[in-house]
Amino acid sequence: MGQLVDSINVWGDVGSSGRYLVPEGTNLPDLISFSFGFTPLGREASIDWAKTQVEVKVSRFDDNRRIVEVAYFRYRYHDPEPVELWEFELQNNDIVTLQVRRRPSLTDYIGVIAPVLTVLTTSLILWERLRE
Repeated sequence: MGQLVDSINVWGDVGSSGRYLVPEGTNLPDLISFSFGFTPLGREASIDWAKTQVEVKVSRFDDNRRIVEVAYFRYRYHDPEPVELWEFELQNNDIVTLQVRRRPSLTDYIGVIAPVLTVLTTSLILWERLRE
């Protein structure tokens, strides 16, 4: 006696993106678990999860074979998952996209500014030496 299955696409910041065959009636948290959960941003070792937001978008084809967004959930990582996330009914061929976002930290800003300052300083030193 077999169980009916849906084929669902999972993309984004998950441990293993891909097309999954899941039991019919699978909810979004279970699907996220099947894809090995959320991945840290860029596989960073030290993330401040308190400032992290999770976004889950579900899209599917309409009658004209165009992809339309049918559900969107956003919550902070440390907050409980929204009840609607558990209650949302997935359908065959749905596309579930997950994105993990966080606010930039001081380290992020330094990581952008420091190389620019290094290039400017090096250029000025070279310019001064070439003028002599």
